[in-house]
This record gives sequence, C-alpha cells and structure tokens, in this order.
Amino acid sequence: MIINHPLLGPRDAQEFTYLGDAALIDRPDGMAFPDASSAQDAFHDYLYLRDNPAGEHRELWFHEQGDRSWLVVTRNTVTHDITKVELARDVARAKGRSK
Repeated sequence: MIINHPLLGPRDAQEFTYLGDAALIDRPDGMAFPDASSAQDAFHDYLYLRDNPAGEHRELWFHEQGDRSWLVVTRNTVTHDITKVELARDVARAKGRSK
C-alpha cells in the first residue's frame, strides 16, 4: 500500500505505524463536564469505544521511518484504496484542537 505523504510524496506503508481511528483527535475536554462522572464517561467512550466500518474510514498513521509526522489517511477498509491524506496537525487546527 502506498501513502501519498503531503510533504514527501508517495511512501510505502511499511514506513508508517497505524494508530487507529482519526476520531482520537477529538479528545474530550475534561473541563467541559460539570461533574467527575460525566468526564469519566466521556473519556471511557473516547478510549474504548470504536467503530469498525466496512468502507471509507479516517485513520491516524505515524511516519515512524521518515519525518515522524502524523497523518490522517482516508481509506476504504474493504478495497484499501486511499482517497485522501492530510497532516494531522492541519486537521486538528481546523477543529480548533491545536495552535
């Protein structure tokens, strides 16, 4: 599988480490919950509940054997076709999650 890195161009997937669902970028804000049990429930869901879709899915990949960047890869889990690759930093910034 070839991942078209936004900065470095086409790279073999063996250079990367797969982390999981790109929803991990949407970490809950513990300060947004009025009581500890609400925060605990939100973090439980964030850490342990995952979808396992057949079809298009956004995933986090780490370029371990390269520039050590994090990528959000949109990939079809059935065909393994990659339709989009973005720097995770840019995705997080667009969501107001990073500086």
